Amino acid sequence: MSVQERKQRERAERERLIVATARELAEQQGWDAVTTRRLAERIEYSQPVLYSHFRGKREIIGAVALQGATEMAVAVRAATAAANGPRARVAALAHAYLDFAARNPAVYDALFQLDGGLAYAQEDTPEPLKDAFAALLESLGEVAGDGIHPGLFTETFWAALHGLATLTRAGRLPPEDTERRVELVVDRLAIA
Repeated sequence: MSVQERKQRERAERERLIVATARELAEQQGWDAVTTRRLAERIEYSQPVLYSHFRGKREIIGAVALQGATEMAVAVRAATAAANGPRARVAALAHAYLDFAARNPAVYDALFQLDGGLAYAQEDTPEPLKDAFAALLESLGEVAGDGIHPGLFTETFWAALHGLATLTRAGRLPPEDTERRVELVVDRLAIA
């Protein structure tokens, strides 16, 4: 292995460590606890080393969001692949999405609440974000209905799931009724 290859590998490893540590800290204490000073202390590198990878917290949030988008797409695809029929796939998608949001609140915030400097729904949207949307579209496109654009339908269904996730987490909706809400969204919106 050349010196250049070793340096590139070490740089990639440091970057993964920074992102993993930021994510862990955010999940434990919230995003306000994630500072370059704290990250530098936890990973035992200087702040300038962190800044050589990320210009600041915003870019770190963006890196966590991209990682989360990849994980969410995998979870949605795994859940929908195991389901038989359109209704079962849409219900599995809804559960996988809501489970992901509940299990990974800081990652979910990085994806959909915080400014990570990422472009959404644009030409320059990063591939992991496009793929996460595609994972939703794969199951929702088949139930959009005649004359309804599959992408627009997917955005609307996603918005309903996002509302359920954020309102439940904020204590605005009682969690014990989540299953009934999912059934309503699936039956009334997706399977009309």
